[in-house]
Amino acid sequence: MPSTAYRLPAFVCCLLLLTASTGCLHRHHHHAARRYPPPPPPSQPPPPETGGAPAPSIPPTPSRSVPGAPPAPIVQGEEGIASWYGHPYHGRPTASGEIYNMYGISAAHRTLPFGTEVRVHDLDNGRSVDVRINDRGPFVEGRIIDLSYGAAKAIAMLGPGIARVQLEILNPQVASLPGIFAVQVGAFRDPSNAARMRDRITAAAFSQVMIQSFDRGDGMFHRVRVGREATEDDARALAEQLKQAGLATETFVVRLNY
Repeated sequence: MPSTAYRLPAFVCCLLLLTASTGCLHRHHHHAARRYPPPPPPSQPPPPETGGAPAPSIPPTPSRSVPGAPPAPIVQGEEGIASWYGHPYHGRPTASGEIYNMYGISAAHRTLPFGTEVRVHDLDNGRSVDVRINDRGPFVEGRIIDLSYGAAKAIAMLGPGIARVQLEILNPQVASLPGIFAVQVGAFRDPSNAARMRDRITAAAFSQVMIQSFDRGDGMFHRVRVGREATEDDARALAEQLKQAGLATETFVVRLNY
């Protein structure tokens, strides 16, 4: 029978062998990790100062249709003045609900559905840029589209600030989605002024008069809009009635749905 003096070294030897094998196991994993590194994290869009990432495009879906409403006519080759916008809108929600990234490629249009893709041809310098509509505007007479800072930069429009452009719709299946349209008759910083205009128009027997309040970034604004028309032509006729009644001077037809 072995003595205790012989059993103790054997126990120690077992511990040493176990420690050595464990150390080899860790070194194996370490080398394996170096040979097969984990995949890098997904790349992020290069955020500007605030890091607002461009939102995905909005495809047409059956839920966005308006039962019984006629498809909107496609107007190719619309010409007019383009402008661009940045601060104070940057980092704030657009009319579509997306966060506006002025350094991305997007645009605002008064009546095209959100998700419409438009090629903007600069008639002054011959350059073009493809944008996606995700906001409403511009609300300046004579202007037809408001480009993001990034889109304006792509066609060298930043310096002049405006340019004569022609619009080419690239996905007419989205642009033809039926709409609900209203006439914007004013925008006010003072909500009491907006309420007075609403009450005046309502008293003149016009229905569907609403106030839409929004935070522009440099203060709250209150837009007065009239009607819920099935077509742009109906909304334009309503705008003419409001002008003839002396209730509005500058009007804009605006799509209310998507």
